[in-house]
Amino acid sequence: MTCLRSEIAIKGHIEQLTYYKEENGFAIARFRVEKTENSITVLGFLPEPVIGEGITLLGFWETHPIYGQQFRISSFEIIFPETIEEIHQYLISGVVRGIGPKMAEKMIQCFGDQTLQIIENEPEKLRQIDGIGSAKASLICQSWRGHQSMRSLMNLIQKAGIHASYGPKIYRKYGPDALSCIRMDPYRLIVDFPRDGFTLADAIVRALDAAVDEGKRVHACMLHRLYKAADEGHCCVAEDQLIEHCESRFSIDRNISKKALELLACRHEIFIDSNTDPGASRRIYLKALHEAEIGIVNRVAALLSLPDSGFPPEQDWIEGEIFKSLTIRLSAEQMDVIKGVLVHRMAIITGGPGTGKTTLIRAVNTILECMGKRVALAAPTGRAARRLSEVTGRKTSTLHKLLGYSLTEGRFEKNRDNPLDFDVLIVDEASMVDLFLMYHLMNAVPLTSAVILVGDVFQLPSVGPGTVLSDLIESRRLATYELKKIFRQAEESSIVVHAHRVCNGDPSDLSMTDELTGFSEFCFIERHRSRDVVNTIVRLCSQDIPSHFGFDPISHIQVLTPMHKGDLGTLNLNQALQKALNKNCAPSFGNDSGFYPGDKVIHLRNNYQKEVFNGDIGLIAGIDKRTRRILVDYEGRGVEYEFSEREELMLAYAISVHKSQGSEYPAVVVPLVMQHAILLQRNLLYTAITRGRNLVVLVGTPRALLFALQNNPPCHRHSMLRRRLSSL
Repeated sequence: MTCLRSEIAIKGHIEQLTYYKEENGFAIARFRVEKTENSITVLGFLPEPVIGEGITLLGFWETHPIYGQQFRISSFEIIFPETIEEIHQYLISGVVRGIGPKMAEKMIQCFGDQTLQIIENEPEKLRQIDGIGSAKASLICQSWRGHQSMRSLMNLIQKAGIHASYGPKIYRKYGPDALSCIRMDPYRLIVDFPRDGFTLADAIVRALDAAVDEGKRVHACMLHRLYKAADEGHCCVAEDQLIEHCESRFSIDRNISKKALELLACRHEIFIDSNTDPGASRRIYLKALHEAEIGIVNRVAALLSLPDSGFPPEQDWIEGEIFKSLTIRLSAEQMDVIKGVLVHRMAIITGGPGTGKTTLIRAVNTILECMGKRVALAAPTGRAARRLSEVTGRKTSTLHKLLGYSLTEGRFEKNRDNPLDFDVLIVDEASMVDLFLMYHLMNAVPLTSAVILVGDVFQLPSVGPGTVLSDLIESRRLATYELKKIFRQAEESSIVVHAHRVCNGDPSDLSMTDELTGFSEFCFIERHRSRDVVNTIVRLCSQDIPSHFGFDPISHIQVLTPMHKGDLGTLNLNQALQKALNKNCAPSFGNDSGFYPGDKVIHLRNNYQKEVFNGDIGLIAGIDKRTRRILVDYEGRGVEYEFSEREELMLAYAISVHKSQGSEYPAVVVPLVMQHAILLQRNLLYTAITRGRNLVVLVGTPRALLFALQNNPPCHRHSMLRRRLSSL
């Protein structure tokens, strides 16, 4: 795409809205230039665009190789109507809810060129008009103020030099009072926008031309860094690194930073932990993270302080009951694990693919039930919980559901005062459990019960803070059973064999090929140019894999990629795959939701009201443009979304490797290129490969493969959990 970088201003109005993404305000539209018959294509961030509304756009011309010349918006300004004719056109544009053409005519006849001032300052006078009662007047007033609030917020955002996409995000967070909220306390943004909040707030403070409260600024900077560290997976930050960051990044004097830390600690907003090695820097925690870390340690200590359950049942009895219920015979290694976990208050089972973790869960659950124990089965995500239910034939739940999480109250119903009611809890995919969730789980486990955690520590760590499963294992305070033997049937799977080779950093026998064959479960197709990788992935999903293996291209094949941006990120791959796989992806089905009937979508966050959870994948069963609703089919259960809720959904032909944790798919396709070098690590590749049940295809370069195998830094997330547990 070539750009003619000469920034100019053009006036006119939106004639037709081609595309609009509500969550960030990105729009593509046809724009009628003022005083001409010219209609042009414009694109950029334009929150709440209204057809017919007068706008001045500032931007530049660019030439797209397919769509030709178009105008890229860098900023905009609303042109408010002044004449009666302009006001009439403005009102009938739909910018204010509750006003149609007939009502607009009545308002103009009654108030003339003062109509907008009446709506703004004296809305009670609207009731003078026939057809407007108190409810209608309130609707008109709220709609007008909401619209103007967004416009005023955008003006400030642009003045501050902040990217326009933040405007809708801030507005959604704070509502119509967003502008007054951030004017009153700009630094509140650090809590709600942990990645960029302080930078946003600092820019807004400068734009407001207000005197800077240096005390408030340095406190906000400290908290911002701690929130961002938590967002990156860390539980704490070394004091010297925190102070250095504030000085080098935001020019805050070191002595002022030290005083701010002590004051924040006095206010109980942070905790300063001095219990470090001699000469080492103190550790700075957000208060909630410190409470969670200490809470886990105390609860584990309480469980371990109680006597174990005594001796396990006789081995012959165990073998007999398992064979009777499951018609399987356990190996000596598996039998030792079962006898061990049956007597401990808290135990861990870990191991790679093919080592029998799932079989052990089934066997342990069977024996516990035969012993008359009440067993609870749970996993961190909805997909992992359903998978656990399928293999055990027992009811399972997500940990959030087990703990009775209340979305409205933002807390868990189950806790130390209202504990869970079971004898043994088995948690699968425990490597995905972060510090906060483990804290609430351990708080709700009665001390009379036992806990068994099952997981693979070589997979990617939890999205939230901490490496809890690894810390529990490395503390050497819990009974841990590592399964190493790969079973015969698993040894015959090239997926399992290659997964273990990747885990060990062994590049041998990962041979390249030019095309897919119908005989291998695992192959690496060599492609070097990004365009060729994209085309190969599209062909694999739409033609080759379905024809060779009989897999359904949408429900059975999952593309996993390390990143969201770039040619081989989820965004671009989803567009390419949507076009190839969904026949409904055509102008006749066009709508401003960004989706089409038949699209494969993933739910992005836990929604307890809809009972849909982060990582759930479904198909769009229908889109009603009149009611602005989307119906998604989740394995036979229909769930409705308003268009305004579509940010909870994303196309899922391609998803990130992180989103795939806890899931398993018949076929997995993974792009592996140096474009993803920033995220290419051994544990990411290992996680991607172990998601495939019957087929794994890597597409990319030998260099990227070797880079991922060799790039195996320790998962170093700052935490004191292992150290605290070790000192028990």
